[in-house]
Amino acid sequence: MGPLNGIRVLEAASVLNGPVTGYMLGDLGAEVIKIEPPGTGDPSRGYQTLFDVVMSLPDGGSLLFESANRNKKSIVLDLKNEAGKDIFRKLIEKSDVFITNFSKKSIRELDIGYATLSQYNTRLVYAATTTFGSKGRLSERRGYDMVAQAVSGAMWLFGDRDSPEPSIAVGSIFDQISASMLAYGILAALVARERIGIGQEVESSLLAGAIHLQAQNINAFLWRGRAMARFSRRRCRNPLTNYYKCADDKWILLSEPQSARYWHDFCTSLGMPELENDPLYNTAEARRENYADFIALLDRVFATKPRDEWLRIFDKYDFVYSPVYDYADMANEPQVMENQYLVEMEHPTMGKVKTIGFPVQFSKTPASIQCSAPQFGAHTEQVLQELLGCSWEEIAKLREQGAFG
Repeated sequence: MGPLNGIRVLEAASVLNGPVTGYMLGDLGAEVIKIEPPGTGDPSRGYQTLFDVVMSLPDGGSLLFESANRNKKSIVLDLKNEAGKDIFRKLIEKSDVFITNFSKKSIRELDIGYATLSQYNTRLVYAATTTFGSKGRLSERRGYDMVAQAVSGAMWLFGDRDSPEPSIAVGSIFDQISASMLAYGILAALVARERIGIGQEVESSLLAGAIHLQAQNINAFLWRGRAMARFSRRRCRNPLTNYYKCADDKWILLSEPQSARYWHDFCTSLGMPELENDPLYNTAEARRENYADFIALLDRVFATKPRDEWLRIFDKYDFVYSPVYDYADMANEPQVMENQYLVEMEHPTMGKVKTIGFPVQFSKTPASIQCSAPQFGAHTEQVLQELLGCSWEEIAKLREQGAFG
């Protein structure tokens, strides 16, 4: 039983940042009912590629949809149809949270804004995520993950310092952070409702998430008048915070900002005690001044042994280091599985698979995956029967009236 057991969430959202918010609440035990339009449903069901990477699965589904819609029920409902609207209003009355990432134009046309829905449920937590926020000249504009990267300045965060071009981070990580921020807001609003008995509107956006994610970088610019420079391996002024290629072409990262404190241990671990008193490198200031030569020296040293041998040597010391993993390495790291950052789940067509787990653990009310992403409209009749008390005859009549398209 998760910490949100007993909370009902109604979701009218598509593609990523809205649906990700829904699955995060579902992981915590909430009942999440996803409303999909007649026809094709959530457009992400049909996404076959993203960033030129194939998203289609062997069963014909989309990895994009699967990644954002586990732990949900899917119902088909036409929110442009009067019978469909009536069902929707009844579901709102019985829900705790409503999530949408529809455009402001669509929300007006469907009449599903907070002012309308709060009339049917004054305790409703109405959660909306947009591209740029609900105020200002860009409030009506649509957008996706890459747009948030562009407007927030993040495209100058990624890539090498010596590159004159902006760079895009693939994998929709800004969708993910904006969804996380909306989930954070929803949880706070639910606490406020319990304390003072009121529902309210909660809003986040892709731009909000992108700026939040870059707090240190942006504050450096705002307070010092100069942005943090992109990282450059060749020009790293503290070579003990750099990464190096080993003899087996695998990479290792040093990440020790306290270089003076661990200088003796570092020299000993390299098997080069003579470095400790070398005036070119024996102080942080000297290493900073002679960084290029020191990086070149360390490149030669690390190239003499495979990564695993360096890791075994470094295990004896307390300075910070790490292997530089690719996804295959990460997925086979026991630490990741033991902490449930990745978990195994049973997929109805693909069998046992690994998937993204939970960023937060609970000692008594753990998060869990109860089911994979739902088939289109698989729970329409169940929801109508169990929540609204509809008979089969009433469901048939609603279908004739076009409630489901």
